[in-house]
Amino acid sequence: MLNYILSGILWTLAIYGLIEIIKQVIYTYTYTNLKADGIYVIIAAKNQENKIEGFLRSFLFKTIYGKEENIKDIIIVDLDSTDDTKFIIEKLSKSYDNIKISNWKDCKNLIDNIDEVK
Repeated sequence: MLNYILSGILWTLAIYGLIEIIKQVIYTYTYTNLKADGIYVIIAAKNQENKIEGFLRSFLFKTIYGKEENIKDIIIVDLDSTDDTKFIIEKLSKSYDNIKISNWKDCKNLIDNIDEVK
């Protein structure tokens, strides 16, 4: 009787594992083709010289090493050029190719013409 119960539990776990593997394969096959263009992230920052580097490094760590989506470019808009936020972002953009810095007018034009950009 005990052998029958243990066999039932073992088969249940084996079937569950097989279903999870099949789901992961289907998910990977379905969504890897959609990631070809990537996702663009726009971050607006104003007077954040104390926090922007930690935030961006944390965000980059999640996208590079985590299970986040394929982030193609991170566009950071500096809303106030009187602080050191722009210099910190420029320093990080030299280290990471997908970080771009922009001003508010260029970002607004990019968003307004989003249908034309492909």
